[in-house]
Amino acid sequence: MVTVRLQPFGLPESSDSHWVSGDVHVHMNYGGAYRNTPSHLVFQAAAENLPIVEDLVVNKEQRIPDMAYFRTTPDPASTANNLLLHGQEFHTSYWGHLGLLHLTRNFLLPDYAAYANTAAASLFPTNATIADLTHDQQGVVGYVHPFDTYPDPAKEKLTSELPVDVALGKVDYIEVLGFSDHQSTARVWYRLLNCGFRLPTAAGTDAMANFTSLRGPVGLNRVYVEVPKGILEVEPWLANLKRGHTFATNGPLLGFSLGGQPIGGEIKLPAGTHEVKFKAWLRSIVPVDYLEVICNGKIVRNLKLGGNHDTADEEGTLPMSATGWCLLRASSEKATKPILDLYPYATTSPIYIAVDGSKARPTEDASYFIAWIDQLTAGVQANKDWNTAEEKATVLDQLARARKVYEKLLE
Repeated sequence: MVTVRLQPFGLPESSDSHWVSGDVHVHMNYGGAYRNTPSHLVFQAAAENLPIVEDLVVNKEQRIPDMAYFRTTPDPASTANNLLLHGQEFHTSYWGHLGLLHLTRNFLLPDYAAYANTAAASLFPTNATIADLTHDQQGVVGYVHPFDTYPDPAKEKLTSELPVDVALGKVDYIEVLGFSDHQSTARVWYRLLNCGFRLPTAAGTDAMANFTSLRGPVGLNRVYVEVPKGILEVEPWLANLKRGHTFATNGPLLGFSLGGQPIGGEIKLPAGTHEVKFKAWLRSIVPVDYLEVICNGKIVRNLKLGGNHDTADEEGTLPMSATGWCLLRASSEKATKPILDLYPYATTSPIYIAVDGSKARPTEDASYFIAWIDQLTAGVQANKDWNTAEEKATVLDQLARARKVYEKLLE
């Protein structure tokens, strides 16, 4: 017998808070003949040192395999070190998929919309409507596996409702790391942040935990949330996820502060230009190609990587004269074992900067989303699958209200 003793990373910071990881997008059972159980999913999470698992109950075509397991409290198979929660993934074949966490009353039916050539062909309900129903029962709403490629409204037909729902205040998080392309998703995320929306990152593997899928195991993509030390509870974890005290990763660990503010914090500065101190660190199980400070969607500092490109400890200053945001990002250009993902990637949520007398003017970004919404509106106008005229009118009203939000940013 060989005994292998694992040693944790030596992290450079300590505080009264600590970081608890979770995977907000797991399916306990989906397709296939093999059947998973709550106790075995908890076992899988424990094997990956994953304290929180959000099992998103979802339809597989017209069946909902795990419907009998749905509950509004932690599954009885949970332990003191591993919590299993049963949420919901709302499927559409049009608007994009939603993760619905911490539903406190009931599962939402129908579980899907916009399935062409079925009785659920209508584009109603929209994701905005589902988000309202979720928030009515104190749930948390996120966009999951958003984009496989960068969406360009000038070159392709777009149907994702994401910019509409963010403008209307419906979205609590986005899976920047998900079963999608992280860089493409981040480009859209940066544009939303430039428009002044405070949208934190989360992460979900979309693992089909009852069989071997094309992705890695439960917890491949995970979000770390900073919470007070103490008993493992999902409520404070979700509350701080919504506040943006998070970083998302498939391997590298990150630390970042700016002007003494932690991830998710806000720096308030008087008018003028200021040299603001930052601290950044990285610890990774694989080498990474880049460690960068991103501000307002642009790389403002390339940080030096030490060792085998798997560590970094940097301090310095950044010039700040305008309202905006900054975050820390680690990435590589190609896949690297043992990270079973497209490529190693990690990102913090933003730290926000508010400068007196400075107002963001995201003309290019707002125009991008207006063109996007115009495409959505044209699609709604052309669609023939509505059950009633009222459904169509409701959707057009939602799109129009979101468009006005972006129009105001052009003033």
